[in-house]
Amino acid sequence: MSDPIPTSSADVPAGWEPFDGKGFVDLVGPLYCRRGEDGLRAFGFVATEKHANLIGLVHGGMLMTLADRALGVGAWDSAGGPCVTIQMDMQFLSAVKMGEFAQIAPELVRRTRSLVFLRGTVKVGERPTAMATGVWKILDD
Repeated sequence: MSDPIPTSSADVPAGWEPFDGKGFVDLVGPLYCRRGEDGLRAFGFVATEKHANLIGLVHGGMLMTLADRALGVGAWDSAGGPCVTIQMDMQFLSAVKMGEFAQIAPELVRRTRSLVFLRGTVKVGERPTAMATGVWKILDD
């Protein structure tokens, strides 16, 4: 008999708090976050059946959503205001299985007056599952 798939906030590692995601993120969440030593917020989620692709692994689109949220919020935090994604690349390295907690911590690469460049690695524990890089446009007030 297999272990049950975690599906609740009780399955989230210690130190992670719910992220109040509105709109699309509310549909695929819940997402959880915690602030890193660099001040940027890492994001994660517990993989459940709603995140599955046709072969029962986490859909790549969910991993891209996680990366876009984490790096996008990292851009916002770095710029001190709203930013929008203008480009993002993702490479998939290994599968995320149902019940696993996947997380990504953004890394600021560079900030200019109008752009923020970030990267991050989606991990399950210490196992890298995907890498993301992207560029965010700082919106004018």
